[in-house]
Amino acid sequence: MPAEWEPVEAVMTAWPHEDTDWSYMLEEVEECYTRLCQAISDETRLIVIGPDKAIARAKKSLSSIRSERVNFIRVATNDTWTRDYGAITVERPHGEGMQPIDFKFNGWGLKFAANKDNLVTTLLGGMFKLPPENRLSFVLEGGSIESDGAGTILTTAECLLSPNRNGGMNRSEIEAYIKESLRAKRILWLEHGALAGDDTDSHIDTLARLAPPGDVIFYTGCSDPEDEHYRVLRAMADELKEFRTADGRPYHLIELPLPDAIYDPEDGTRLPATYANFLIVNHTVLMPTYGQPLKDRQAIDTIAVAMPDYKVVGVDCRALIRQHGSLHCATMQFPINTLNI
Repeated sequence: MPAEWEPVEAVMTAWPHEDTDWSYMLEEVEECYTRLCQAISDETRLIVIGPDKAIARAKKSLSSIRSERVNFIRVATNDTWTRDYGAITVERPHGEGMQPIDFKFNGWGLKFAANKDNLVTTLLGGMFKLPPENRLSFVLEGGSIESDGAGTILTTAECLLSPNRNGGMNRSEIEAYIKESLRAKRILWLEHGALAGDDTDSHIDTLARLAPPGDVIFYTGCSDPEDEHYRVLRAMADELKEFRTADGRPYHLIELPLPDAIYDPEDGTRLPATYANFLIVNHTVLMPTYGQPLKDRQAIDTIAVAMPDYKVVGVDCRALIRQHGSLHCATMQFPINTLNI
């Protein structure tokens, strides 16, 4: 499985529409998607999927993007979190090309409807150079795994061992399946780490992210002992300190700040805002921001100093976080030589 910082030829998003959970704040979240899509199209080709009405609205909102930089594809969707139902791409051995894999998506452990989202990769099969490999007997979400591009997968036990995903398999069986399907050599399991309001059972892309050249991990920290996340994120940081690279070296660990608490205005619950939910697109890092000037700037500067060869672009994700996701959750990248469109 390639690392996210390897060259990509496109990033896919799904446009929100009135039949999704975004219906009550559709115009607000469309403004967010417009900003996000424009930022993506500045760096690579953009693919926007959705049903007819959504595509019509997307074309209007994204009319300033040059036609050769964007593809609009009509397909039914339940929601917009393409990270978790989009095809996961691996490199086939012996230079045989890039293979999209179609894993099962069951709404993060049967929490939400996913019947349409689970069909997306199958319905989009024609846009890939190679037909998607059918792995629909196994539940796996893109946000639950990180790859260094050299055989290491970083994940969380809380998510991958959830009984509502692959409950008929034990830990060793799940590990063996992941290694075989993603052509991986080893898996680093985080046992600790969680954010309040997270529906995904601790997706790794909210907590800890591998970064170039492969021996760097950005992680969500918490410096306030009064915050509900303090103990669990400290425990996660201690775990990360024990991890070693494939050649036996400790990782370079870089702490990202925890955004100030953001609460859902509808029910008052805390939302899982995190700066770890960034997207690397070629030589740019698209960074979620939350209208918190000091924390936003601290997070952006931290990435910029640690990745000096990359441009860091902030994208306001206050609308996205209202549905418990952020920038990385709403996107799926496809490596070079994956697509035929």
